[in-house]
Amino acid sequence: MSHQEITHVLDARGLYCPEPVFRTKVTVDQINVGEYLEVLADDPASEEDISRWAKRTGQNMRSIKKNGKEIRFMIKKVK
Repeated sequence: MSHQEITHVLDARGLYCPEPVFRTKVTVDQINVGEYLEVLADDPASEEDISRWAKRTGQNMRSIKKNGKEIRFMIKKVK
């Protein structure tokens, strides 16, 4: 994923369940279909919560990358 494809970034580091998934939903609702959202989180529950939310809502989870405690999600809005 190149940085050129990232159209929005949500920094949810320091937030705990349910805030990262809630803010991801709010941000995805505000962007256009075809745009990409990168979410940065450090709550371990975020990996499962955001992944489940994306699957349930039909959004395209392009990647999940872990670096230490930080988790980076790349989501493409498709609906």
